[in-house]
Amino acid sequence: MTAPTGPMANQPARLRWVLALTRLGLASERLVRAFWPLWTLGFVVLASLLMGLQDILQLESLWALAVGSVLFALWLVVRGIWRMRWPSQAEALARLDETLPGRPVQALMDAPAMGDQDPATQALWEAHQARMAEKAAEARPPKPDLRVATLDPYGLRFVAAVFLSIALLFGSFGRLSSLSDMAPGPIAPSIVGASWEGWVEPPSYTGLPTLYLNDQEAGALRVPINSRVILRLYGEIGALTVQETVSARVGELPSTTEAAQEFQLRQSGTLEVAGPNGRLWQVDLIPDAVPEVAATGAATVSGRGEMSLPFEARDDYDLLGGTAQITLNLDQLDRRYGLAAAPEPREAIGLTLPLPVSGPRDAFEETLIEDFSADLWAHLPVTLTLQVEDAAGQKSAPVDVTMDLPARRFFDPLAHALVEQRRDLLWTRDNARRVAQILRAISHRPDDSLFRKNADYLRLRTILRRLEFQTRQGLSLEQRDEIAQELWELALAIEDGDLDDALARMQRAQERLSEAMKNGASDQEIAQLMQELREATQDYIRQLAQQQRQNGDENQEFSRDQQNTMELSQNDLQRMMDRIQELMEQGRMAEAQQALQEFQEMMENMQVAQGGEGGESPGQQAMNELGETLREQQGLSDQAFRDLQEQFNPNAQAGESQGNEGRSGGAGRGQSHDGTGGQGNAEGEGGGESGEGLEGALADRQQALRQELGRQAQNLPGQGTPEGDAAREALGRAGEAMDQAEDALRQNELAEAIDRQADAMNALREGMRNLGEALAQNEQQGGEGNQQSGITPSQDPLGRNPGSTGRVGSDEQLLQGEDVYRRARDLLDEIRKRSGEADRPEQERNYLRRLLDRF
Repeated sequence: MTAPTGPMANQPARLRWVLALTRLGLASERLVRAFWPLWTLGFVVLASLLMGLQDILQLESLWALAVGSVLFALWLVVRGIWRMRWPSQAEALARLDETLPGRPVQALMDAPAMGDQDPATQALWEAHQARMAEKAAEARPPKPDLRVATLDPYGLRFVAAVFLSIALLFGSFGRLSSLSDMAPGPIAPSIVGASWEGWVEPPSYTGLPTLYLNDQEAGALRVPINSRVILRLYGEIGALTVQETVSARVGELPSTTEAAQEFQLRQSGTLEVAGPNGRLWQVDLIPDAVPEVAATGAATVSGRGEMSLPFEARDDYDLLGGTAQITLNLDQLDRRYGLAAAPEPREAIGLTLPLPVSGPRDAFEETLIEDFSADLWAHLPVTLTLQVEDAAGQKSAPVDVTMDLPARRFFDPLAHALVEQRRDLLWTRDNARRVAQILRAISHRPDDSLFRKNADYLRLRTILRRLEFQTRQGLSLEQRDEIAQELWELALAIEDGDLDDALARMQRAQERLSEAMKNGASDQEIAQLMQELREATQDYIRQLAQQQRQNGDENQEFSRDQQNTMELSQNDLQRMMDRIQELMEQGRMAEAQQALQEFQEMMENMQVAQGGEGGESPGQQAMNELGETLREQQGLSDQAFRDLQEQFNPNAQAGESQGNEGRSGGAGRGQSHDGTGGQGNAEGEGGGESGEGLEGALADRQQALRQELGRQAQNLPGQGTPEGDAAREALGRAGEAMDQAEDALRQNELAEAIDRQADAMNALREGMRNLGEALAQNEQQGGEGNQQSGITPSQDPLGRNPGSTGRVGSDEQLLQGEDVYRRARDLLDEIRKRSGEADRPEQERNYLRRLLDRF
């Protein structure tokens, strides 16, 4: 390189060194841009060889690819040389000058156009040159631009680099030795060049990694049974052989000198690769243990009639599934009355055992939940056989559980008789004439205590006439099943009674509890009926309180005709029911019956205690309005959940999916779907609605509810107090969650909407709690709590005594006893059961898993 002339000749050697580096950078840029296709091709060829492409292709195809690659590489070299130009010194100076402010290098090489004889002009020019020289002395060689994205728009060089990285990780440089087979002419046999590779792949269900036999020293080798051995022999045929006694293969066996061999390990023995660099292993197989299953407790039945049988299962690796088979135990059956005849043939009941939703499946505890209330063998002695299967196809030894098949019990005598005759009819059609006679005797001149509704009597007589007619014509299986279904529905209607009236529900619960005590029911059944009575009583109290508030608006003072009416608080009623349950648990049934009779008489004349005789205060009115908003939000959430279920079960009627019954009663109705809370009743009972536009209707109702909440938040009392401000903040969060739920409903994302509605309800509850604390604080300070809020010091708006902390509400639990925990357990078991059913859609199962994570 020649030294720069002119002003640049006076610059130090450092600037010349920077200029040389800049020139090298320009050269590297042009080299990369001219020859990047060449090294891309080299990466692809090298990666293919490392992955063993030469071992797969035929020799002719391999030679064709090799020749094509060489010719293509030569063309790329010629193309690169033709495009490659070595950068000149002027180009290097231009590149370097571009990186410096003011382009000092060019300034140093320039000369003044005029005035070179003028001393002043000459002095000014020299000063300018000095400043440019200082800037040029600070020059640094610019970084070369090695980007070729414009020349490689498809990123082929990156594809080649990834391919080579994969080959380096999973390939082997030992495969390059097989390229010698491509040499033309005979090759002298070389025993020294013989090599081999081998792998042992354990079964996938074991979760164990693959073993590379080349890394395993000769000697003992312990692997699971049914592992797969893969061997590859390289070199001259016959130089290496495989000798083994572990596959237990019989019949025609492949040659021991084959280049590729695969077999499974069936028994312990020896495995040897004989020849140069060979190895011998003594294989000891790890047996696959037979799975085990056992029942961990007795079968129980819930209030709805569902059987729950806890069980545990274990295996050394993984369980694939399990079955439960129920067969009738005729030897232990009391063959009397309708069961005396020989039964018609019937297959055993087959069930699938539930598996854990997540986590390991080598050892777990689960509960088999199923409802056999409508089954023929309900309450009859049966044998339930449990059996599980592991991933290897091994089945456990059958485990038999002998029991009376748990199912729902009917306490109404008429309902119990209908269920019994239904069972006899399903037992054998030969009992049809006898069943018709008994039904005719039951319905002959009935009194008012037997049939509470004329409709029930008419339904029974219609079923009876149909049974008698079809029996004379020859009762078929289809006709028998239809009559049995009608008897079952009639028995349910008689047993459950009219659930639309709170008083009727409460009286019905009292009757069922009294009948259970007379019949000597179990402690668990009595506890369930007691819990049903508690819930029915609370519904009746709420209905009566609402009615009395309406009467109070019309007339501020109650009439003197009601002066003998007993005033009971909810705590008093709670203590009375606790006393009844305590007497039953102690076995004092006579006293419990007397206490229950007194409780029934008191409830018939009960009047809910009122906190004050005046109208509602602003605080109490705000609490009531927020409570109504919370109920309506709960109703919207219930309906959205039913719509989500019906998306996955389009054949079901709208709102009438199995187990989908709202707290207000009735198929497909939510808690607030009976009135202003929504249209769930109409939609739930319609059955034939297509559901078009349903999410839009829900979104509109959600929007209206959000606007109502905003109005309530503006009129919320307690402004300026910490509790009141906390209540407003909580209602603000509830409003934001409602807005998000509305957006999700309009986008038909029901699962997301349900989650946001749950957030809104939690925020509403928090706001109501904060508002209650604000009212209680105001009451303690002698404010308007007693005079204006309408809340007496002894009770809150729900009739509960205040807690020790002064909060509105009681420190006591309104739902006491183990029945609450049992109910919670039943709900969790149901959610686990549904989330473990593989035939349910993935979106529904994900939602159920989120419920399990939250609760």
